Amino acid sequence: MDLTSLYYFQELSKDLNMTKTAQRLYISQQTLSNHIQRLEQHYGTRLFYRKPALSLTCAGEFVLSFAQVVAKEERNLEDILSDVEHQERGTLRVGASMARGAQFLLRILPDFQKKYPRVEVRFVDGLSAKLEKKIANGELDFAVVLSDRYDADLVEHEFLQEEVYLCVPEVLLQRYYAPEEVESIKERAIRGADLRDFDRLPFSLMTNRLGGRIWERFRQAGVEPWVFFTGPSTAQTLPLCAAGTAACFSTNLSLVDQLERMGDQVNIFPLMDQGEPMVQKLSLLRHRQRYLTHFAKYFMELLFDSTAELDQIPVCRVAGEGGTVENPVENLQNPLEQQEKPAGKAGGMETDWG
Repeated sequence: MDLTSLYYFQELSKDLNMTKTAQRLYISQQTLSNHIQRLEQHYGTRLFYRKPALSLTCAGEFVLSFAQVVAKEERNLEDILSDVEHQERGTLRVGASMARGAQFLLRILPDFQKKYPRVEVRFVDGLSAKLEKKIANGELDFAVVLSDRYDADLVEHEFLQEEVYLCVPEVLLQRYYAPEEVESIKERAIRGADLRDFDRLPFSLMTNRLGGRIWERFRQAGVEPWVFFTGPSTAQTLPLCAAGTAACFSTNLSLVDQLERMGDQVNIFPLMDQGEPMVQKLSLLRHRQRYLTHFAKYFMELLFDSTAELDQIPVCRVAGEGGTVENPVENLQNPLEQQEKPAGKAGGMETDWG
């Protein structure tokens, strides 16, 4: 047994397809097969069922868990030695949804490269649930996810509370409501949208975690939404809204990047949740046993600083009036300033780095 064989075994366990894994790793199927056979001979047991389709045996499941631990410890050792020798080189594997990756990485990678030009940043696209699993098994160093309850081995650095907004094309309001109703609705909604005011409109809704919370808000308001379109993220729903096809929901950061494309004929109202502005909590997730290099800590600092600046950009507006409306909700403050950061969270970088 050697580390290379364990690595190939772990990669084959992801695809469960010999051809696909060999192509992805740029090796021949025979080479891959030889490494698997070598492991099976070493442990004296079959690790895969070959028929009817490739799948892990019970023994293979245990060997996979062992291989994941070995891979994590090997990366820890490499990073520790890199820090000891002041090499300032290595690999940082970061996961996020495609939209969040575009929001965050484009802003922080130029500064990161200036300080650590020999560190390779590898981006993995995925939704929160998928990324959590990759953090747990050591495939990722960091993941930007929606806050949730995590395994004790995972450390959550909550760094941002994004406000959630209802985006309503003006053309839809004019189509489905009388002129006097439109003005009354907008006057109320700019201080905090009530979903009952918009029950006649078609919506494009997300199927991610935020989408689930939106569905709950509809239920609590006693509204059965007219769902015209569903998609995994704002990458699909915001363009439909900009085109005047359907109302949608978005967080502050997504809107900051899309304001110009949205045009001036889309109303953007803060969404309320039991009398308070609705927020979505974002966290940076990592494994507790994963060693944090100097460049990993610097990446965290850049992320937290850049998102704090973005969160200050106002996005609320009434269509056709020009500009944005800053702090339309009474007593609305930056959520990062509303509460102290608990231990282990981001806040002055007093984090549980270990």
